[in-house]
Amino acid sequence: MITQIGSLPYDSVEKAVAYSLKHDIPFLPELPKLGDSMLDYIKHPGKMSCLEKFKEIIYPVKKVQCVGPATLIQSGYGEDDAVSRICSHLTPICEGLNSWFTYIFLDEPALGHAGFDYSPLWDAIFSSIKIEGTAIKGAHVCGTMDWDRMFRANIDIISFDASQCNITSYPHYNEFRQRGGKIAWGISKPEDVRDFKRDDLITLPCGLGTKSVKDAEKGLELLLEAKELYFP
Repeated sequence: MITQIGSLPYDSVEKAVAYSLKHDIPFLPELPKLGDSMLDYIKHPGKMSCLEKFKEIIYPVKKVQCVGPATLIQSGYGEDDAVSRICSHLTPICEGLNSWFTYIFLDEPALGHAGFDYSPLWDAIFSSIKIEGTAIKGAHVCGTMDWDRMFRANIDIISFDASQCNITSYPHYNEFRQRGGKIAWGISKPEDVRDFKRDDLITLPCGLGTKSVKDAEKGLELLLEAKELYFP
């Protein structure tokens, strides 16, 4: 199934949600042009431009995301404040989503530079979120890092830039897979998927908030092309 990271270049809620619905797993659009960049929305937890429109849609599976605690801490927030803001953001987002399965991703672009154990922070956040139906816990990292640390974390799915990193070469990759761990392959070309398994996702390497609408259209075309290969 195909989905995306979250941020989009649109300045129209209607166009952004319509674009999201073209994916197998619709995702809550984040629109930086309307104040939805991650370090902006976390100042006003639970306030997102597309949230109301997104909740109106009844769909069996949806995806939401929020900046992660390691990234906030490295942006100057204290540990408790970071966790509290993320929980305050995700709680109203996850209420009344009108879906049976919900992917909840923590977006951690700065995780590779974290010199501390972030796993307990993730656990605290995910355990605090109450959701109707089933929650699938995930994390997205678009940079490089020690992937074995990620494989040992208590999450169900890892999203990463498959065009830049080969996580299959890390010692604990197979252990993560054997316990049911899923991968969201962030691709620049279909061949970036190295070890596709059932229930894996295909997405783009990173969000599109700083790109153009034409880039977003091309990105969707790429995902649909990859879908034909891996979900015949």
